[in-house]
Amino acid sequence: MAQFEGRQVSATQRKLTTIFSADVQGYSRLMEADEEGTLATLKQYRDAMARLIASHGGRVVNTWGDGLIAEFPSVVEAVRAAVDVQNELGEHNEGRPTESRMLFRIGINLGDVIVEGDDIYGDGVNIAARLQTQAAPGGVVISSTVYDQVRNKVPVGFEFLGNLSVKNIEEGVPSYAVKVGESSLETAPRPTPATHFGRNPAPPPAATQIPEVNAPGIMANLALPRLFGVLGVIGIALIAINLFSWHGVFWARWPLFAFAMIVLLASVKRGQFGDRSIASLAVIGLGLVAINLISWSGEFWARWPLLGLAIVAAIRWVTRRGDNPAR
Repeated sequence: MAQFEGRQVSATQRKLTTIFSADVQGYSRLMEADEEGTLATLKQYRDAMARLIASHGGRVVNTWGDGLIAEFPSVVEAVRAAVDVQNELGEHNEGRPTESRMLFRIGINLGDVIVEGDDIYGDGVNIAARLQTQAAPGGVVISSTVYDQVRNKVPVGFEFLGNLSVKNIEEGVPSYAVKVGESSLETAPRPTPATHFGRNPAPPPAATQIPEVNAPGIMANLALPRLFGVLGVIGIALIAINLFSWHGVFWARWPLFAFAMIVLLASVKRGQFGDRSIASLAVIGLGLVAINLISWSGEFWARWPLLGLAIVAAIRWVTRRGDNPAR
């Protein structure tokens, strides 16, 4: 075996990773209608996308034109990031005229890639890009390698689309549409079934529908501006009732505190404050301080749970830095 010492099988570096590919549907049309406005919107949406990708432990590998490639060490976090991206961008689009809405399509694949510096190449990347072209505007399409990892771990439904024909992949790639918000009502284009030496693709498995779990309750499903509006109206009404029926106690402070926590947790859920775990700990800490002050009895007891939360947040931050040294 000594003759093999120091011999390198290949100079090429490879790794298994989750590839996230996104681009804008109808980008050329948007540019023709309003070049400067489209570029400004693209920057805004891409910044939001990069923030959400980072909050789920991913990194943006490359951008070009209207496209973006990112990678994730976790398959589950990649799909969660895609769902959060489409939900947040959907909220941004709600206030825009239909003809000027910017809708991204996202494809996700788990595959082996070639690593060159900070960039990645290979069939794994090509498959993600091909899946993205099959997604509905505002939708997400994943490969079967991704589906196998996330089908029981992400609170969304999936629809089997068939075997996607991909260059250099003889038998095709089974693909699934992820049902994301309103995009789940749209029908993604059906890929051309791929055959291999006359064989038909395997029959599709039954679509998996996992009941959606929302936190902190039904209110969290509302777009943030509407959530602020609804809770603001309710809060004003409670203050008015408290004042009109005044008996020396300002009891409305407790529902107002609850409303503030709902808004903060809904913002954390949508990745508004970066890392959701650390942001959740911060919100809990603020809530404890608020409870301590509202029910003040001469002692600041919240300092001890705040110390514990700070230690947990610091451990989370250190471990994330260790898992993602490039960030």
